[in-house]
Amino acid sequence: MATKYVYFFGDGKAEGKGDMKNLLGGKGANLAEMTSIGLPVPAGFTLTTDVCTEFYKNDRQYPAELKGQVDEKLRQVEKLMGKKFGDSKNPLLVSVRSGARASMPGMMDTVLNLGLNDQTVQGIIEQSGDLRFAYDSYRRFIQMYSNVVLEMDGDILEHILEQMKESRGVEEDTKLTAEDLKELVTLFKTKVKEEIGREFPDDPQEQLWGAIGAVFGSWMNPRAITYRKLNGIPAEWGTAVNVQSMVYGNMGDDCATGVAFTRNPSTGENVFFGEFLINAQGEDVVAGIRTPQPINKAGGDGTLPSMEEVMPECYGQLMKIQQILEKHYRDMQDIEFTIEKDKLYMLQTRGGKRTAKAAVKIAVDMVKEGLISEKEGVLRVEPEQLDQLLHPSLDPKAAKDVIAKGLPASPGAASGEVVFSADEAEEAAKIGLKVILVRVETSPEDIHGMHAAQGILTARGGMTSHAAVVARGMGKCCVAGCGDIKVDYKTQQFTAKGNVIKKGDVITLDGSTGEVMKGEVPTVQPELTGEFGILMGWVDKYRRLRVRTNADTPHDAKVARDFGAEGIGLCRTEHMFFEADRIMAVREMILAEDLEGRKRALSKILPMQKGDFLGLFREMKGLPVTIRLLDPPLHEFLPQSDEDIEELAGVMNVTAATLKHKVEFLHEFNPMLGHRGCRLGVTFPEIYDMQVQAIMEAACELVKDEGYQIVPEIMIPLVSEVRELAILRANAVRIADEVVGRYGVEVEYLIGTMIELPRAALTADAIAEEAEFFSFGTNDLTQTTYGLSRDDAGKFLPFYVEREIFPNDPFVAIDQAGVGQLVKVGCDKGRATRPNIKLGICGEHGGEPSSVIFCHQIGLDYVSCSPFRVPIARLAAAHAVLLEEQ
Repeated sequence: MATKYVYFFGDGKAEGKGDMKNLLGGKGANLAEMTSIGLPVPAGFTLTTDVCTEFYKNDRQYPAELKGQVDEKLRQVEKLMGKKFGDSKNPLLVSVRSGARASMPGMMDTVLNLGLNDQTVQGIIEQSGDLRFAYDSYRRFIQMYSNVVLEMDGDILEHILEQMKESRGVEEDTKLTAEDLKELVTLFKTKVKEEIGREFPDDPQEQLWGAIGAVFGSWMNPRAITYRKLNGIPAEWGTAVNVQSMVYGNMGDDCATGVAFTRNPSTGENVFFGEFLINAQGEDVVAGIRTPQPINKAGGDGTLPSMEEVMPECYGQLMKIQQILEKHYRDMQDIEFTIEKDKLYMLQTRGGKRTAKAAVKIAVDMVKEGLISEKEGVLRVEPEQLDQLLHPSLDPKAAKDVIAKGLPASPGAASGEVVFSADEAEEAAKIGLKVILVRVETSPEDIHGMHAAQGILTARGGMTSHAAVVARGMGKCCVAGCGDIKVDYKTQQFTAKGNVIKKGDVITLDGSTGEVMKGEVPTVQPELTGEFGILMGWVDKYRRLRVRTNADTPHDAKVARDFGAEGIGLCRTEHMFFEADRIMAVREMILAEDLEGRKRALSKILPMQKGDFLGLFREMKGLPVTIRLLDPPLHEFLPQSDEDIEELAGVMNVTAATLKHKVEFLHEFNPMLGHRGCRLGVTFPEIYDMQVQAIMEAACELVKDEGYQIVPEIMIPLVSEVRELAILRANAVRIADEVVGRYGVEVEYLIGTMIELPRAALTADAIAEEAEFFSFGTNDLTQTTYGLSRDDAGKFLPFYVEREIFPNDPFVAIDQAGVGQLVKVGCDKGRATRPNIKLGICGEHGGEPSSVIFCHQIGLDYVSCSPFRVPIARLAAAHAVLLEEQ
């Protein structure tokens, strides 16, 4: 039986359904669903994602059966619409649009008004009785087709249009006459021939297959590839193509087109929200070429009349439809519609892109409204999205020099140097510069620069423009449609109310108010209450995995505790050694000639270390605290430049030559694999003895004097052989028991190790004889498993990810097939020896959602991550449980 590649929808009947997104793409599945539930959808058909897969598998050739299936469905559409494709008297025109299974707004190609040529345009004139409309549609078709299918630079024909408007003394294309537009068609066709060396195709069948090929081809265009990478969408999913009969929003003042959201996508407020344009086609709204009008009075500022006021009947119908759609899909919807001669048609619905703030509010509100369950509410918010909520907003008390105001298109605050192109933004980000991308309007080609920038500012475009939708999806601050600014790419500057802002000048954006400010404005920490608190309450109800934090200071510990951390999973003690008040004593210890000299220096550090641990234990109020003993090689604490060596020699009363000799002696060619971690503890046991003494004295003091319940967890790093751990454990127990005896209190403590070398994971059964807990240090484990230096791999890793040699950067998301298997082996072997052993991870992966889900699957007890990622890890841990249930 031949494979079915084409699915029809129209007149209340559809061959597909809403749950067929994998095959029909999001747009095709939703068009079929809307048709089936009785909404007014123009008839059409969908070419499946399987066609896309075959297309790329067979060197851009289609399956043999496809042509016949497309012809058959086209005849069905013709019959339903009472028109004929390519007919000069009563022509059917179609749109050709992409529709991947994951929403990719604006990333792939669309062609409208397809089927027009010098003959069919006469049929359109006859049908509509409107010469101007017919030629407006024709010139739009040539513009889109030559750009999308013939791959001509879109600016070439846009320039001719701009010249025409200038010569006629009009600002908007709606003011051009029928004769102007007819002349434009001729000018456009002449220019196309000049540019590509052949006539513009006028056979409708050639046009159709050209457009279908271009949409499948656009799945692999640079902006779509960038978007997929940023959003983790696999290339093999492919896109579907939707061919749909045209309805017209540009036939006059009883016609319109618009985009709307069933709730506010920036704030999550339960208010119908959107924009529309009278006498326009869809791309006019999203491209930001004309300033759209608000859909209702609630969403406007009173300067432009809303659809509610100028088209009340259609607005009433749209209100009913948006309510039907939200109830049907049980989620906030992003809808596109066209009104032709006062008749409303639905062209699309999809789950709307929303900010983190909106996602949380919508999820909590929909649970309250009984639309979804608590578990669904938790799954509606993506863990990565929370990152947007956990970062600062502008300090309301700070002085602000506001120079312009636009639309608050995507919330948050951002400061940075002004750049005017996406490429510049990307280059600047590579060298660590913070930039604001300023454009007249963004296009899908700017995706890489938008990702690299701290924030985006556009002179044109509304709340549903490309810049706004993409920025909200990325969690980037965006101010759009800022008519106060005039952008000049040539001079690389923009002006705003008499202010001239040049490339490199610093500005600040407030995406919540739409304000643009000169210079950098200070920020304040977020308040995580209200809906966020409710959602996180549900999250903690469902997750099994505990979440700790990596923190070395009481301040970090407090931030993490406020974010819901359940202890410290990694305190790096070397950070304390670098403090200005103790680095001298540390250097004295390293440079000492004998054991006595080292002990003398360590006795100076001991009370400082004890003070550090008192601060951490107090902040954690009885929650577990894992303290890693000194890890980095000793040379890292010594000065490197001649100037610094001279200075230290003077302080220490030794010659610069002696000091330099010691620095050279300690120098290592590969310090990551050198004299560090437990190897230091074995060769200089007095360092670890001092640290264990400081930890235990701090714990005993708090238990004795302040009634604390504390179980310190002492972690020995970089163990590769159980005998290393046996020696160091015996030393630690000796010191700890001596301190406990001296204070005369009972304090439990645990001694464990960091598993960060493949050998340690593979011999974890032996190591567990001596360790009461394992914490997997996945940063070093990734380095040693791959043989990659994290500090140097940045030079080639992006290339590996781009070429899909690695699916992700292994330092960002855990490599489940390799590093992850070593962690699993370590867990299984550790538990085989010591069934109650505590297991966690403390590398950067502890706050990355896919890695957290993996940690849940292999049965770890906890993950530990940086303070700002604690809520992300908590939500990912809840997702792990709920996805498992599904």
